[in-house]
Amino acid sequence: MEKMMRVLVSDPLSKKGLEILEQTKSLRVDLKPGLAPEELKKIIPEYDAIIIRSETKLKADIIEAGSRLRVIGRAGIGLDNVDLPAATKKGIVVMNTPQENAIAAAEHTIALMLSISRKVPQANASLKAGKWEKKRFMGVELYQKTLGLIGIGVIGTIVADRARGLKMKVIGYDPYLSPEVAEKKGVELVSFDELLSRSDFISVHTPLTEETRNLIDQNAISKMKKGVILVNCARGGIINEKDLYEAIRSGKVAGAALDVFEKEPAVGNPLLELEEVIGTPHLGASTEEAQENVAIAISQQVVDYLLHGEARNTVNMPAVSPDILLFLRPYLRLGEKLGSFLGQISNYAIEEILVEYHGEVVEYGTKPITTSILKGLLTPFVGDTVNFVNAPVMAKERGIRVTESVSQSAEDFASLIGLTVRSKMEQNYIAGTLFGRKELRIVKLNDFFIEAIPEGYILLVNNYDRPGVIGNIGTALGSRNINIATMQFGRDRMGGMAISLLHLDSPLPTGMLGEILRLPNIISVRQIEL
Repeated sequence: MEKMMRVLVSDPLSKKGLEILEQTKSLRVDLKPGLAPEELKKIIPEYDAIIIRSETKLKADIIEAGSRLRVIGRAGIGLDNVDLPAATKKGIVVMNTPQENAIAAAEHTIALMLSISRKVPQANASLKAGKWEKKRFMGVELYQKTLGLIGIGVIGTIVADRARGLKMKVIGYDPYLSPEVAEKKGVELVSFDELLSRSDFISVHTPLTEETRNLIDQNAISKMKKGVILVNCARGGIINEKDLYEAIRSGKVAGAALDVFEKEPAVGNPLLELEEVIGTPHLGASTEEAQENVAIAISQQVVDYLLHGEARNTVNMPAVSPDILLFLRPYLRLGEKLGSFLGQISNYAIEEILVEYHGEVVEYGTKPITTSILKGLLTPFVGDTVNFVNAPVMAKERGIRVTESVSQSAEDFASLIGLTVRSKMEQNYIAGTLFGRKELRIVKLNDFFIEAIPEGYILLVNNYDRPGVIGNIGTALGSRNINIATMQFGRDRMGGMAISLLHLDSPLPTGMLGEILRLPNIISVRQIEL
């Protein structure tokens, strides 16, 4: 009987999103919005997945309590309400929906920029108070003004497009973007300081991280034009609110339009007492279209991960686009098999891993493959607690140094992956490649050139190159009714050292390894399962 998996939806979710979950036969869905932290912590061990928006706070203690939890789905972009390190350490995939509410957030940015430049909220409040203060609300135009974007991701790109439609000059700062890509987005890439000094309007579009917290502070503001206007629809805390307050009071900053705040709800925030500041209560993604889109997207992502292991929009594991994944998938399998092989033959605590990439595989990015290698390597030691999410963290916790090197040349192969594992007492090397783009092969093990398929039950024998060794092994296996599927051999020289890899149809019975080890000319023997 197929196991029923449970999904907790702890924040309001649109009907169409819930329908996707509820119509999946192997899922049981519970909608429980508004749970107190202690209530959530009490019930979270019962669930395989949780879907949240911004209200639920998944701190480390709640995540740690999720003994069955495999995936956290955020219906939206921001993940400052999720303890990512805790989730990653526990091997929980965290995914969001970075594009589905992008248009809503970008349009809100433009709306706030227009509103603050023409003082629309202030004029509206005055008019409704029975006044007609036409001279009081003199505004500025956006036409031919310079807009500085801090962050040129999905939302920043849409804002740039809309701003160019308003005939603004758009410049941007993004340390992870190349000038060529920025140019294609219609943005002139500049340094942070140049953006501050040139911009008439500055809009923030970065996540809140330790690097971006208080990014706009007194020092940054001092480099801006007098009369600059700031817009923030990203995350509270990127702009230092105390420094912004003082800059507005001094006249350095002409105004600010804020949708997000350091502390939310922003009741009693001193900034909202200033007439030069307009604000909205975190409405960037609050459109009917956006909320439905994020709900549909995250529900489908969670279903696909639970049922098929397909991970999209994950933030704590290497992101691989579908077209690149098509090419990388066999290399991910190869990397995991190579890592697992060395993990199973290692006799001592591993201290260092050297990964060498050669050939065309280099062109598609090696980070996901390295993660697969680590997962395979650690599994023999820690079992199912390691996965493609937490493998790098677990390796680091164990003091394992990981080094990568790349080369465009692979000599006899289109691509080659070499892996060296070192401990204080030993060193092992394995190399693998693909035949026909998808057939996995081991082509070298330590000093021996071989050609072996890294699948199934494998008997690895180190022996002296003497006549009768293979015959003796075959006789011993045959006496136990164990069939040899394939055999591969390698030696350093005639009469020297040799290895034998025997693929078996079934695992060895208890005591069989010792029996083979006692055969003539056998140095060591190890059973491997891949």
